[in-house]
Amino acid sequence: MPHGWVLAASAVVTAALLAFHRTVHRVAGGPGGLLESFLPWLGLVVVALLGLALLRRSAMALTALLLPAALWTHLHAGLLLPRPEPGARDVVVVQHNVSDENGDPEGTARALADAEPDLIALEELVPSALPVYERTLAARYPHRTVQGTVGLWSKHPLTEAGPLDIKPRGITEDWSRALRAVARTPYGEIAVYVAHLPSVRVRASGLASSWRDESAGLLGRAVEAEGLRTVILLGDLNGTVDDRGLAPLTSRMKAAERGFAFSFPASFPLARIDQVMARSARVSHIRTLPATGSDHLPVAALVSPDDEPADR
Repeated sequence: MPHGWVLAASAVVTAALLAFHRTVHRVAGGPGGLLESFLPWLGLVVVALLGLALLRRSAMALTALLLPAALWTHLHAGLLLPRPEPGARDVVVVQHNVSDENGDPEGTARALADAEPDLIALEELVPSALPVYERTLAARYPHRTVQGTVGLWSKHPLTEAGPLDIKPRGITEDWSRALRAVARTPYGEIAVYVAHLPSVRVRASGLASSWRDESAGLLGRAVEAEGLRTVILLGDLNGTVDDRGLAPLTSRMKAAERGFAFSFPASFPLARIDQVMARSARVSHIRTLPATGSDHLPVAALVSPDDEPADR
Protein backbone atom coordinates (compact mmCIF):
# COMPACT_ATOMS: atom_id res chain seq x y z
CA MET A 1 0.00 0.00 0.00
CA PRO A 2 1.39 3.46 -0.87
CA HIS A 3 2.88 5.52 1.95
CA GLY A 4 0.96 8.52 3.21
CA TRP A 5 3.33 10.99 1.56
CA VAL A 6 2.84 9.26 -1.79
CA LEU A 7 -0.93 9.58 -1.43
CA ALA A 8 -0.58 13.23 -0.39
CA ALA A 9 1.64 13.96 -3.39
CA SER A 10 -0.87 12.23 -5.69
CA ALA A 11 -3.62 14.39 -4.23
CA VAL A 12 -1.62 17.54 -4.94
CA VAL A 13 -0.96 16.44 -8.55
CA THR A 14 -4.67 15.69 -9.03
CA ALA A 15 -5.55 19.11 -7.64
CA ALA A 16 -3.05 20.75 -9.98
CA LEU A 17 -4.58 18.99 -12.99
CA LEU A 18 -8.05 20.15 -11.97
CA ALA A 19 -6.96 23.72 -11.28
CA PHE A 20 -4.62 24.22 -14.23
CA HIS A 21 -6.05 21.98 -16.96
CA ARG A 22 -6.24 24.95 -19.34
CA THR A 23 -2.53 25.62 -18.83
CA VAL A 24 -1.79 21.94 -19.45
CA HIS A 25 -3.67 22.18 -22.74
CA ARG A 26 -1.69 25.22 -23.86
CA VAL A 27 1.65 23.68 -22.88
CA ALA A 28 1.10 20.05 -23.79
CA GLY A 29 -1.24 20.42 -26.77
CA GLY A 30 -2.75 17.05 -27.67
CA PRO A 31 -2.25 15.37 -24.29
CA GLY A 32 -3.87 18.38 -22.65
CA GLY A 33 -6.91 17.87 -24.85
CA LEU A 34 -7.18 14.30 -23.63
CA LEU A 35 -7.06 15.50 -20.02
CA GLU A 36 -9.83 18.03 -20.62
CA SER A 37 -11.99 15.48 -22.44
CA PHE A 38 -12.03 13.23 -19.40
CA LEU A 39 -11.70 15.84 -16.66
CA PRO A 40 -14.81 14.77 -14.68
CA TRP A 41 -13.31 11.30 -14.26
CA LEU A 42 -10.63 12.74 -11.98
CA GLY A 43 -13.35 12.53 -9.36
CA LEU A 44 -12.81 8.76 -9.35
CA VAL A 45 -9.11 9.36 -8.72
CA VAL A 46 -10.04 11.44 -5.68
CA VAL A 47 -12.34 8.70 -4.40
CA ALA A 48 -9.66 6.03 -4.91
CA LEU A 49 -7.07 8.12 -3.10
CA LEU A 50 -9.54 8.74 -0.29
CA GLY A 51 -10.09 5.01 0.15
CA LEU A 52 -6.35 4.35 0.28
CA ALA A 53 -5.81 7.22 2.72
CA LEU A 54 -8.47 5.82 5.04
CA LEU A 55 -6.89 2.37 4.90
CA ARG A 56 -3.46 3.89 5.57
CA ARG A 57 -4.97 6.14 8.28
CA SER A 58 -2.80 8.94 7.01
CA ALA A 59 -3.82 12.34 8.34
CA MET A 60 -1.41 14.00 5.90
CA ALA A 61 -3.01 12.32 2.88
CA LEU A 62 -6.55 13.01 4.09
CA THR A 63 -5.70 16.67 4.60
CA ALA A 64 -4.12 16.93 1.15
CA LEU A 65 -7.21 15.36 -0.43
CA LEU A 66 -9.37 18.27 0.74
CA LEU A 67 -7.91 20.37 -2.09
CA PRO A 68 -8.76 18.15 -5.12
CA ALA A 69 -12.12 17.29 -3.53
CA ALA A 70 -12.98 20.98 -3.22
CA LEU A 71 -11.82 21.73 -6.77
CA TRP A 72 -13.78 18.86 -8.28
CA THR A 73 -16.87 19.94 -6.34
CA HIS A 74 -16.47 23.49 -7.63
CA LEU A 75 -16.08 22.35 -11.24
CA HIS A 76 -18.56 19.51 -11.52
CA ALA A 77 -20.78 18.96 -8.47
CA GLY A 78 -23.53 21.17 -9.87
CA LEU A 79 -24.00 18.70 -12.70
CA LEU A 80 -25.16 16.13 -10.14
CA LEU A 81 -28.18 18.17 -9.08
CA PRO A 82 -31.56 16.57 -9.92
CA ARG A 83 -33.40 17.36 -13.09
CA PRO A 84 -35.70 20.38 -12.69
CA GLU A 85 -39.33 20.24 -13.68
CA PRO A 86 -39.94 21.70 -17.15
CA GLY A 87 -41.04 25.32 -16.98
CA ALA A 88 -43.69 27.10 -19.02
CA ARG A 89 -41.05 28.62 -21.31
CA ASP A 90 -38.81 25.58 -21.68
CA VAL A 91 -37.93 24.36 -25.15
CA VAL A 92 -37.21 20.61 -25.12
CA VAL A 93 -34.54 19.61 -27.63
CA VAL A 94 -32.96 16.34 -28.70
CA GLN A 95 -29.53 16.00 -30.29
CA HIS A 96 -28.31 12.77 -31.90
CA ASN A 97 -25.58 11.61 -34.21
CA VAL A 98 -27.60 8.78 -35.72
CA SER A 99 -24.55 7.12 -37.37
CA ASP A 100 -24.21 6.49 -41.08
CA GLU A 101 -24.17 2.75 -40.26
CA ASN A 102 -27.41 2.74 -38.26
CA GLY A 103 -29.39 -0.38 -39.21
CA ASP A 104 -32.68 0.81 -37.67
CA PRO A 105 -33.39 4.41 -38.68
CA GLU A 106 -37.15 3.98 -38.17
CA GLY A 107 -36.69 2.72 -34.60
CA THR A 108 -34.22 5.50 -33.93
CA ALA A 109 -36.62 8.16 -35.19
CA ARG A 110 -39.49 6.78 -33.10
CA ALA A 111 -37.33 6.68 -29.96
CA LEU A 112 -36.32 10.32 -30.40
CA ALA A 113 -39.88 11.46 -31.05
CA ASP A 114 -41.10 9.59 -27.97
CA ALA A 115 -39.10 12.04 -25.84
CA GLU A 116 -41.59 14.68 -27.12
CA PRO A 117 -39.06 17.42 -27.90
CA ASP A 118 -39.81 20.63 -29.71
CA LEU A 119 -36.66 20.28 -31.84
CA ILE A 120 -34.72 17.24 -33.07
CA ALA A 121 -31.24 17.68 -34.54
CA LEU A 122 -29.61 14.80 -36.42
CA GLU A 123 -26.15 14.24 -37.87
CA GLU A 124 -24.68 11.61 -40.21
CA LEU A 125 -27.82 11.47 -42.31
CA VAL A 126 -27.20 9.36 -45.39
CA PRO A 127 -29.36 9.30 -48.57
CA SER A 128 -30.59 5.76 -47.97
CA ALA A 129 -31.88 6.50 -44.46
CA LEU A 130 -33.12 10.09 -44.91
CA PRO A 131 -36.54 9.14 -46.39
CA VAL A 132 -37.13 6.88 -43.38
CA TYR A 133 -36.46 9.69 -40.92
CA GLU A 134 -38.64 12.07 -42.95
CA ARG A 135 -41.54 9.61 -43.14
CA THR A 136 -41.35 8.56 -39.48
CA LEU A 137 -41.08 12.08 -38.04
CA ALA A 138 -43.45 13.86 -40.44
CA ALA A 139 -46.65 13.56 -38.42
CA ARG A 140 -45.30 15.02 -35.21
CA TYR A 141 -42.61 17.25 -36.76
CA PRO A 142 -44.07 18.84 -39.89
CA HIS A 143 -41.28 21.41 -40.25
CA ARG A 144 -37.81 20.28 -41.27
CA THR A 145 -34.66 21.28 -43.07
CA VAL A 146 -31.84 19.00 -44.20
CA GLN A 147 -28.53 20.42 -45.39
CA GLY A 148 -25.90 17.90 -46.43
CA THR A 149 -25.62 15.31 -43.68
CA VAL A 150 -27.30 17.32 -40.90
CA GLY A 151 -30.99 17.97 -40.33
CA LEU A 152 -33.44 19.71 -38.03
CA TRP A 153 -37.04 18.65 -37.34
CA SER A 154 -39.37 21.03 -35.51
CA LYS A 155 -42.87 21.31 -34.10
CA HIS A 156 -42.63 25.04 -34.81
CA PRO A 157 -42.34 26.72 -38.22
CA LEU A 158 -38.83 27.09 -39.58
CA THR A 159 -37.69 30.02 -41.69
CA GLU A 160 -34.39 31.21 -43.16
CA ALA A 161 -33.13 27.62 -43.29
CA GLY A 162 -29.89 27.05 -45.13
CA PRO A 163 -26.41 25.55 -45.01
CA LEU A 164 -23.62 27.02 -42.92
CA ASP A 165 -20.05 26.85 -44.17
CA ILE A 166 -17.73 25.52 -41.46
CA LYS A 167 -15.54 23.41 -43.74
CA PRO A 168 -11.82 23.47 -42.86
CA ARG A 169 -9.49 24.58 -45.64
CA GLY A 170 -7.76 21.20 -45.80
CA ILE A 171 -10.92 19.35 -46.81
CA THR A 172 -11.30 19.44 -50.59
CA GLU A 173 -14.23 17.07 -51.21
CA ASP A 174 -17.94 17.94 -50.86
CA TRP A 175 -18.56 18.54 -47.18
CA SER A 176 -21.73 20.07 -45.75
CA ARG A 177 -22.16 19.46 -42.04
CA ALA A 178 -23.85 22.51 -40.54
CA LEU A 179 -27.05 24.51 -40.91
CA ARG A 180 -28.82 27.53 -39.54
CA ALA A 181 -32.58 27.98 -39.26
CA VAL A 182 -34.97 30.23 -37.38
CA ALA A 183 -37.61 28.51 -35.26
CA ARG A 184 -40.73 30.59 -34.68
CA THR A 185 -41.62 29.42 -31.17
CA PRO A 186 -44.32 30.74 -28.79
CA TYR A 187 -41.45 32.48 -26.95
CA GLY A 188 -40.18 34.33 -29.99
CA GLU A 189 -37.80 33.60 -32.82
CA ILE A 190 -34.80 31.43 -31.99
CA ALA A 191 -31.79 30.93 -34.24
CA VAL A 192 -31.03 27.21 -34.26
CA TYR A 193 -27.65 25.91 -35.39
CA VAL A 194 -26.95 22.23 -36.05
CA ALA A 195 -23.35 21.19 -36.59
CA HIS A 196 -21.14 18.13 -36.88
CA LEU A 197 -17.52 19.12 -36.38
CA PRO A 198 -14.68 17.05 -37.86
CA SER A 199 -13.52 13.97 -36.01
CA VAL A 200 -10.61 13.99 -33.60
CA ARG A 201 -7.94 11.30 -33.78
CA VAL A 202 -6.48 9.91 -30.57
CA ARG A 203 -2.76 9.26 -30.95
CA ALA A 204 0.10 8.45 -28.59
CA SER A 205 0.90 12.17 -28.54
CA GLY A 206 -2.67 13.09 -27.60
CA LEU A 207 -5.50 14.53 -29.68
CA ALA A 208 -5.07 15.48 -33.35
CA SER A 209 -7.77 18.11 -33.66
CA SER A 210 -6.65 20.87 -36.06
CA TRP A 211 -9.59 20.45 -38.47
CA ARG A 212 -12.10 20.28 -35.64
CA ASP A 213 -10.60 23.36 -33.99
CA GLU A 214 -10.69 25.31 -37.26
CA SER A 215 -14.31 24.31 -37.83
CA ALA A 216 -15.19 25.33 -34.26
CA GLY A 217 -13.66 28.74 -34.90
CA LEU A 218 -15.80 29.23 -38.00
CA LEU A 219 -18.91 28.18 -36.11
CA GLY A 220 -18.03 30.47 -33.22
CA ARG A 221 -17.72 33.45 -35.56
CA ALA A 222 -21.09 32.62 -37.12
CA VAL A 223 -22.73 32.56 -33.68
CA GLU A 224 -21.04 35.83 -32.74
CA ALA A 225 -22.42 37.48 -35.89
CA GLU A 226 -25.93 36.08 -35.37
CA GLY A 227 -28.50 38.89 -35.43
CA LEU A 228 -31.17 37.15 -33.36
CA ARG A 229 -30.79 37.42 -29.61
CA THR A 230 -31.52 33.82 -28.66
CA VAL A 231 -29.44 31.01 -30.14
CA ILE A 232 -29.57 27.25 -29.58
CA LEU A 233 -26.69 25.11 -30.82
CA LEU A 234 -27.15 21.37 -31.20
CA GLY A 235 -24.46 19.10 -32.53
CA ASP A 236 -21.79 16.48 -32.39
CA LEU A 237 -18.83 18.72 -31.59
CA ASN A 238 -16.36 15.85 -31.20
CA GLY A 239 -15.20 17.40 -27.95
CA THR A 240 -16.36 18.20 -24.43
CA VAL A 241 -17.21 21.66 -23.17
CA ASP A 242 -13.93 21.63 -21.19
CA ASP A 243 -11.82 21.10 -24.33
CA ARG A 244 -9.92 24.33 -25.00
CA GLY A 245 -9.84 23.53 -28.69
CA LEU A 246 -13.54 24.43 -28.77
CA ALA A 247 -13.07 27.67 -26.83
CA PRO A 248 -13.76 29.97 -29.84
CA LEU A 249 -17.25 28.47 -29.79
CA THR A 250 -17.92 27.48 -26.18
CA SER A 251 -16.76 30.85 -24.82
CA ARG A 252 -19.73 32.43 -26.59
CA MET A 253 -22.35 29.96 -25.35
CA LYS A 254 -23.79 28.60 -22.12
CA ALA A 255 -23.40 24.88 -21.43
CA ALA A 256 -25.75 22.65 -19.45
CA GLU A 257 -26.03 23.53 -15.76
CA ARG A 258 -27.07 20.03 -14.66
CA GLY A 259 -26.39 16.54 -15.96
CA PHE A 260 -23.26 14.76 -17.19
CA ALA A 261 -24.96 12.99 -20.14
CA PHE A 262 -21.90 11.08 -21.32
CA SER A 263 -22.87 10.19 -24.89
CA PHE A 264 -19.91 8.44 -26.50
CA PRO A 265 -19.23 5.64 -27.13
CA ALA A 266 -22.74 4.27 -26.68
CA SER A 267 -21.46 0.88 -25.51
CA PHE A 268 -19.53 2.46 -22.60
CA PRO A 269 -20.05 6.23 -22.49
CA LEU A 270 -16.97 8.10 -21.29
CA ALA A 271 -17.51 11.68 -22.51
CA ARG A 272 -20.24 14.00 -23.71
CA ILE A 273 -19.29 15.11 -27.19
CA ASP A 274 -22.94 15.63 -28.23
CA GLN A 275 -23.77 19.10 -27.02
CA VAL A 276 -26.68 21.43 -26.46
CA MET A 277 -25.58 25.01 -25.83
CA ALA A 278 -27.34 28.35 -25.91
CA ARG A 279 -26.98 32.13 -25.96
CA SER A 280 -29.48 34.36 -24.13
CA ALA A 281 -30.99 31.16 -22.73
CA ARG A 282 -30.29 28.59 -20.02
CA VAL A 283 -29.65 24.92 -20.68
CA SER A 284 -30.99 23.92 -17.30
CA HIS A 285 -30.53 20.16 -17.70
CA ILE A 286 -29.14 17.60 -20.13
CA ARG A 287 -29.56 13.82 -20.05
CA THR A 288 -29.00 10.82 -22.25
CA LEU A 289 -31.80 8.83 -23.85
CA PRO A 290 -31.75 5.04 -24.35
CA ALA A 291 -29.38 3.63 -26.94
CA THR A 292 -30.41 3.44 -30.58
CA GLY A 293 -28.67 1.84 -33.53
CA SER A 294 -25.94 4.48 -33.33
CA ASP A 295 -22.53 4.49 -31.68
CA HIS A 296 -23.63 7.70 -29.90
CA LEU A 297 -26.35 8.04 -27.28
CA PRO A 298 -28.99 10.70 -27.94
CA VAL A 299 -29.12 13.60 -25.50
CA ALA A 300 -32.18 15.62 -24.48
CA ALA A 301 -32.07 19.03 -22.85
CA LEU A 302 -34.30 21.72 -21.39
CA VAL A 303 -33.58 25.19 -22.79
CA SER A 304 -35.18 28.26 -21.19
CA PRO A 305 -34.99 31.45 -23.28
CA ASP A 306 -34.18 34.54 -21.24
CA ASP A 307 -36.81 37.19 -20.79
CA GLU A 308 -36.53 40.04 -23.24
CA PRO A 309 -34.79 43.12 -21.84
CA ALA A 310 -37.20 45.70 -20.50
CA ASP A 311 -36.13 48.35 -23.02
CA ARG A 312 -36.76 46.22 -26.08
